[in-house]
Amino acid sequence: GMSHCSAFFSLMMAKKLEKHIEDMHVLITTPFHPAYVTAERIKKAKNLELVLTAGIGSDHIDLLAAAAAGLTVAEVTGSNTVSVAEDQLMRILILLRNFLPGYQQVVKGEWNVAGIAHRAYDLEGKTVGTVGAGRIGRLLLQRLKPFNCNMLYHDRIRINPELEKEIGAKFEEDLDVMLPKCDVIVINTPLTEKTRGMFNKEKIAKMKKGVIIVNNARGAIMDTQAVADACSNGYIAGYGGDVWFPQPAPKDHPWRYMPNHAMTPHTSGTTIDAQLRYASGVKDMLDRYFKGEDFPVENYIVKEGELASQYK
Repeated sequence: GMSHCSAFFSLMMAKKLEKHIEDMHVLITTPFHPAYVTAERIKKAKNLELVLTAGIGSDHIDLLAAAAAGLTVAEVTGSNTVSVAEDQLMRILILLRNFLPGYQQVVKGEWNVAGIAHRAYDLEGKTVGTVGAGRIGRLLLQRLKPFNCNMLYHDRIRINPELEKEIGAKFEEDLDVMLPKCDVIVINTPLTEKTRGMFNKEKIAKMKKGVIIVNNARGAIMDTQAVADACSNGYIAGYGGDVWFPQPAPKDHPWRYMPNHAMTPHTSGTTIDAQLRYASGVKDMLDRYFKGEDFPVENYIVKEGELASQYK
């Protein structure tokens, strides 16, 4: 149902967006197969009032242009946070335990335990750092706690002391101080002008050799080629995630062919449970829009010319 509909919708979107954008009052997009809502497209959209993201992460929209044009941009905050956090935990284990090469052996009819074991580790006792500790980052830290690993987090805003103590993660004010301490790094920050291309060759060089990186946030936070190079020369022991730039990822995207990766299409936030939540969230916002009512305050990304704090 929903997934076919949204795949068809996004395909149709790309072709017909240009044609119909002038007439639209409301535009609904998804982060999974995004219609890039550029400044040029916003200029053409004379009647546009509302842009809704069916999911989380509205970086496929030129938010400054949207704010300048007086548009409202909103998303279904919280709709897939649990889904993404569970997926991050799965990817950490898949990479640390060197699961995929073992699976490949079975499929190919092979049996070589030593070939897997020399790169397989326990999560217990490792240091895991999250870059960003918003809703998803916190859910991940809470789920990591029973694994008895050492947890660090870097964010603009510190978690309130009681919750921080309950979660058991230590705040790192300086990202460059945190990176070399981590065996596993998870990216949990939105894509903004500050974070675009942030993990370049220099930043990766600050990490531990043999680091594992999980990124379900946005592909463009990474320098694509720097990641591919570091995976190829073994500096990064494993890179896993479901976000690419651009999306859909072209056939020749280097991350498809780099060694030691656990990549999928953008699926971590599209479980059936999450789809039900963001479909009902979009419906709720449309109902409110037609009645002239406000949305839940946390859903706004651009409201009355103001950007949400995470995008500033």
